[in-house]
Amino acid sequence: MKVIAINGSPRKNKNTATLLTKALEGAASCGAETELIHLYAQNYKGCVSCFACKLKDSKSYGKCALKDDLAPILEKVSNADAIILGSPIYFHSITSGMKAFLERLIFQYLVYDTNHSSLFQRKIPVGFIYTMNVSNEQFKAKYENNLKSMQMYIEKTFGSFESLIVNDTYQFDNYSKYVAPLFDEKKKRKVKEEQFPKDCQNAFDMGMRFAKQASISAI
Repeated sequence: MKVIAINGSPRKNKNTATLLTKALEGAASCGAETELIHLYAQNYKGCVSCFACKLKDSKSYGKCALKDDLAPILEKVSNADAIILGSPIYFHSITSGMKAFLERLIFQYLVYDTNHSSLFQRKIPVGFIYTMNVSNEQFKAKYENNLKSMQMYIEKTFGSFESLIVNDTYQFDNYSKYVAPLFDEKKKRKVKEEQFPKDCQNAFDMGMRFAKQASISAI
């Protein structure tokens, strides 16, 4: 049983990566083999509309034909029993790195039919951990709807989707060094000390839950 986490943040040891690590710890506690992949350490691009994955009777049908650092990662994901994605929110959406990854991941399985059927042959749990510096109220008012389209495609492709929203994240090691009058550093620190540990526990629980679901599906 393999659970893979995909970090769509350019930072390898901050909020998003920490939460993904906790999720994998939860999965590992149930006996899963785990791996954390940092997208920004890879050299790749988004979909180039070559349509090789749609070519009739070809070896590339249902499989992205681009050969770059993402190719072996897509292969790993295709064999995973659960996937946990993570991305900070930039300009009301996921990062460009995560968007490019999802273009390549999902389009290869998407069938051009009236139902947008999926060529992915199994139903596996997929989660998305979003991190952002806005409040939960701001997220619901201005950000939530922007994510629904991609969430729909993920669920259609893999048969399952759930999200974990982590708000008011602590961005800087030292706020006094940066021009950011929009944020109250004291409030941010309080959230980091009181809420972020709860968010980490929620991520851990997601990993446990996914591993258990994957284990049951394998029986």
